[in-house]
Amino acid sequence: MTTPHLVPYPEPFFTPDPEAAARSRIADFARWAARRHDAPVAHDPTDYQTLYRWSVTDLEGFWAAVWEYFDIDATTPYERVLAEETMPGARWFPGASLNYAHHALRNLAPDAPAITALDETGAGHEITGRQLRARVASVAATLRDLGVGQGDRVVGYLPSTPHAIIAFLATASLGAVWSVCGQDYAPKAAADRFAQLEPTVLITADGYLFNGTTHDRRGASRELADALPTLKATVLVDHVGLGWPEDKHTKLTVPWEDAATRTEYLTIIPVPFDHPLWVVFSSGTTGLPKGIVHGHGGVLLEHLKSLGLHCDLGVGDRLLWYTTTHWMMWNLAVSTLLTGATICTYDGSPAPLAHPDILWELAARHKVTVFGTSPQYLLAMGKSGIEPAVHDLSAIRVVGCTGSALPASAYPWVRDHVGAGIQLASTSGGTDVVSGFAGSAPTTPVWAGELSAPNLGVALAAYDEGGIPVTDQVGELVVTRPMPSMPLYFWNDPDGSRYRDAYFGAYPGVWRHGDWVTLTSRGSVIVHGRSDATLNRNGVRLGSADIHDVVERLPEITEALVIGAEEPDGGYWMPLFVVLTDGLELDDSLRDRIRDAIRVGASPRHVPDEILAVPAIPHTKTGKKLEVPVKRLLQGVPAQQVLNPAAVDNPELVDYFAGLGAERTRRSAHHR
Repeated sequence: MTTPHLVPYPEPFFTPDPEAAARSRIADFARWAARRHDAPVAHDPTDYQTLYRWSVTDLEGFWAAVWEYFDIDATTPYERVLAEETMPGARWFPGASLNYAHHALRNLAPDAPAITALDETGAGHEITGRQLRARVASVAATLRDLGVGQGDRVVGYLPSTPHAIIAFLATASLGAVWSVCGQDYAPKAAADRFAQLEPTVLITADGYLFNGTTHDRRGASRELADALPTLKATVLVDHVGLGWPEDKHTKLTVPWEDAATRTEYLTIIPVPFDHPLWVVFSSGTTGLPKGIVHGHGGVLLEHLKSLGLHCDLGVGDRLLWYTTTHWMMWNLAVSTLLTGATICTYDGSPAPLAHPDILWELAARHKVTVFGTSPQYLLAMGKSGIEPAVHDLSAIRVVGCTGSALPASAYPWVRDHVGAGIQLASTSGGTDVVSGFAGSAPTTPVWAGELSAPNLGVALAAYDEGGIPVTDQVGELVVTRPMPSMPLYFWNDPDGSRYRDAYFGAYPGVWRHGDWVTLTSRGSVIVHGRSDATLNRNGVRLGSADIHDVVERLPEITEALVIGAEEPDGGYWMPLFVVLTDGLELDDSLRDRIRDAIRVGASPRHVPDEILAVPAIPHTKTGKKLEVPVKRLLQGVPAQQVLNPAAVDNPELVDYFAGLGAERTRRSAHHR
């Protein structure tokens, strides 16, 4: 496989300030681990690469150090850190009993904000640590009265507001299992997920705000409740003020105000380390969504590592990460509470037409220290001429970015328009581990277009076609040793076959994630896109992200999607679809400039056969480009066999690309 621009930026784009790095929590952890666990970093606690090598060669020592450093409060102690190092099936911390909710609430100052609730109008209110604990206690008591017990499922049909966090923590405190999705999911799409879980209680809102419009979801909520026959009750949240009409045909309903305002003592139930905490779902674009089950202990340790060490979060910090409740970043962002920092929730569009820079304004007003977003957001900000720096963003020290590969072109924009001293931390991970495989830390340099390093405790490698680890070459992203937050199992997968096939079919005993990556000799990681969407032109393979990076730098292009489609006659068709900036047309001159950019910036062998303007690019609900489904549509496969339109952000695009595929199939048949 070709490796375009393997070392395009030999000098770091960003280098941490040495004094700030030495003051960071990860450096403090390194000093502590050197004293207590003989980590070989005593001479330089800011030496990330040495700390990383220790974290993956001495798994038990590293994770024991994380446990002790963050003072995990277990009701019963663990017998051993890693009893069985097998994948799948690793047994972490057997014997330990604890509860995630206890750790999420224990570090919060009673009178300081635990949650700052924001929306696209600029409005906001705060919930203190004391208030959060009281509301969790009240909702937990309500759920208990409704018959929810250990192992039962509670589901939320909710926007990203404090209601979702409170309901989740209340559920976890009982040892029950939580799952949530946003209200932009149609009732059937939500039921495709939740019905698998046979939930006891549904918690749903009257609606949500997006781009200046209040979306009424009362009817959708009733339809969803009717599709869940195991429900004993529905808790109704009056979020946008529409009110809930009395419905005598619905099962028992409880107003949120009644559920959350009781005076109760919070009793948190200890559960085994691997007791289910939540079920997160795959996108469901090609079939029924897979329910991925994560445990209390694995999530607790992994998120303390990710947020406490990699993001340097602690008491006094504020995190604002734009996300919906059905994206794993919501789950990770909620864990901000584990560190004692404040989470800022946000309800609305990330760039509403009336106020496109609202997130930056809110970040300035609320002194956000970690600001999280996606590559599409940063690229759109640059192309629309938004100037975040007109706001006082001096509190921000990190801009986190995930969801897809972040093009190198975005790095100078953040420096020039957000702040020169800000670390731009691109990360890559997945719902599967509800965390990251690679990213940055306060002690790592940043190269534009690259992730600084594999994350601590992640034994990351790139495998060639023969399953051999390679450096400075593109390979399959694999993880060769267990992580505590790998799934416990898939829901309704009694023999574990779906789980094994998903990750361990290619390399037995080794996790294959499905991404093309390069691990460079300087320790950084380059993500090239999904390996199942590889462009294979005459045997020369290239990651689709390498084409997208080059094309999306052009000011005329808002977004791009390249597809490599094998054809029945043995041919190979590689079209490039582009979304143009408003008011522009795709003429021969622009096509030539796109081809030249790809030829020079990516690969002369991967210049597309056709360049076509399209109204939009289809994504999953969490913003990932639908490369493989679009490829199959273009190959003429009927849409109903390819994907579920309810899982697509713009379902009309399914018919659009299916039409393109049908037309191409007709033309090919005519020529034959």
